[in-house]
Amino acid sequence: MTSQPSLEEIIAAMGDAGKRLCDIDACEGAAGNISVYMGWSIDPRGVFPNEETISLPQAVPEMAGHTFVVTGSGRRLREIKDDPGANLGCLVINKDGKTGQLFTSPRRLFARLTSEFNSHLAVHYQQKKLEGTPMNAVVHAQPRHLTYFTHIPSYRDEKYLNYRLLRWQPEAIVFLPEGIGVVPFFVPGSPDLMAANVAALKTHHVVVWCKHGAMARSEHSVKAAVDKLDYAETIANYEYMNLLAGEKADALSVDEILSICKLWDVKQSVF
Repeated sequence: MTSQPSLEEIIAAMGDAGKRLCDIDACEGAAGNISVYMGWSIDPRGVFPNEETISLPQAVPEMAGHTFVVTGSGRRLREIKDDPGANLGCLVINKDGKTGQLFTSPRRLFARLTSEFNSHLAVHYQQKKLEGTPMNAVVHAQPRHLTYFTHIPSYRDEKYLNYRLLRWQPEAIVFLPEGIGVVPFFVPGSPDLMAANVAALKTHHVVVWCKHGAMARSEHSVKAAVDKLDYAETIANYEYMNLLAGEKADALSVDEILSICKLWDVKQSVF
């Protein structure tokens, strides 16, 4: 998106994102969560008329007056598209940077924002401080094949994981030039997971949480963040199929991948 999207456009894109994640079997039940940061003021009361004050997981003073749209805890991503008011909240950061005004719909079906909001907020805050990005989208989901490989010890090595996965599609190195980051297993929603996730997303756009799921970020749009997860899950599916077939395929060679990078001027850090 080259101009500031409206709140309605953000909500519609989150609905499409939730549907796509469901289509690729990455958000079973109420798994997964989405947030979008907008570094400008929005009046959400036309869509979310109810208001309350909440404490933030961490202080974010540089984001005072800025806006987030976030999925509610326990909500199904596939239902955002049909009823965003039931599944989303709009958070405006207060001047103190420690609290925010949470705006919701009368149709709200959640008690609080996603339990992973600490990780979301920390990633948004990091990108704001590092890049000054006016917009950022963060998506957490549980893509089956990508997550499965982190149950295999050898694939928990980041270099090995990327070598095995990025060889399956020419597009992979183009859309994931820094590869996929690997975060060790930590209890979901814990401060340890938040810290490790933030560190990994400083240098990657997609990270896999061992034995749990994955998170992606994009400074362009929530759909772009989902696209990155989509690519990561697709190449993991190729690797899975090849293992089942007895590793009969040779995939792209390193030289072939480097030739793609040369032609398309891809500044990659994997091969």
